[in-house]
This record gives sequence, structure tokens and C-alpha cells, in this order.
Amino acid sequence: MPLQEGPCDDLNNLKVTPAKEHQCRKCVDTGDTWIHLRACQTCGEVHCCDSSKNTHATKHFHETGHPIVISAEPGETWAYCYEHDEFVTYR
Repeated sequence: MPLQEGPCDDLNNLKVTPAKEHQCRKCVDTGDTWIHLRACQTCGEVHCCDSSKNTHATKHFHETGHPIVISAEPGETWAYCYEHDEFVTYR
């Protein structure tokens, strides 16, 4: 099997959908806070990152299989694929 060059197909085919909100609703519901936010590129939900104590973005991936998140932080233009453990930047 040849080695893959460049990002995975999930990231190569990404059409970025910006976050519609800037809060982790699951953290809000439990009265917790977050460090950074990630927006799921399959369903649009926004969740807290792995630096946050609840790690809702990663939990969302494991629950749904939705592989791609983008940073929901202002000025950050990167995407991550959980399935292939790969990052890309975009404009």
C-alpha cells in the first residue's frame, strides 16, 4: 500500500462552514467553562477543545463519527481530522 502524501481525503474535500455560535452548549448546560472552541464540519455543532476539562469536541467525534472540526476561534484558520490525526490550514 503506497504512503499517502498530503492531507487525507476528508481534509482535501473540506468546504469550511464557520461556527454559527461561540459557546459550547454542553458546557453552558452544566455551568462549566471552556478554553477554546471547535466547530464540527458535518453537523455544525460547536464544542470545547481537548484543553478544556470536558473535551466535548472529541467526545462528539466518538459519539457521531463526524471526523472534521475547524477552530472556532477568531483569526484561526485550521482544520483537524480526528480519523486520520491530520491538520491543515486554509484561507
